[in-house]
Amino acid sequence: MSTQINSQIGIARPEGGDATQCLSFQLGSEVFAVGILNVREIIEYGQLTAVPMMPASVRGVINLRGAVVPVVDLRRRFGGESTQVERRTCIVIVEVVREAEVQVVGVLVDAVNEVLDIPDSRIEPPPSFGTRLRTDFIRGMAKMDQGFILILNLDRVLALEELEALSVGGGTEMPVVGESAPRDADAVPA
Repeated sequence: MSTQINSQIGIARPEGGDATQCLSFQLGSEVFAVGILNVREIIEYGQLTAVPMMPASVRGVINLRGAVVPVVDLRRRFGGESTQVERRTCIVIVEVVREAEVQVVGVLVDAVNEVLDIPDSRIEPPPSFGTRLRTDFIRGMAKMDQGFILILNLDRVLALEELEALSVGGGTEMPVVGESAPRDADAVPA
């Protein structure tokens, strides 16, 4: 089956259909979704390596088949408490495009629900008020039988200046945005 991009919110929908395909997941009692084209895979929560001086929302990094992948705690990113790891906690590996370059990031969620075909007629633009999230984080709101599902704009959720430090490039050090290089306190000026 081929897919096309829904121009209203920029995510996949089945060819010939009027539904948008999204992966839904839980953060606390709230249901969120991301476009299925952004999702690379879902993995079980495993050992994360903490990286000093990273923003609180960056939980650490994982080794994904030889690649260093940063993991962002979405609860913290949205201004809440850190995610408590439980049996259904997992990491959704997503791709975001930044300056014509694909960046792979893991997002920590409480539980993955299902892939949904959301009818386009049920998707509305993000509200200008009434949600605790920044409106630029939301692509749209889907009115479903079980309530509202917030469809996230991953390019915005994962695009802040502080998250630019996640680009590992060729070295193992991760720069901290807004700070100068460390100085040797014992060095004597020449």
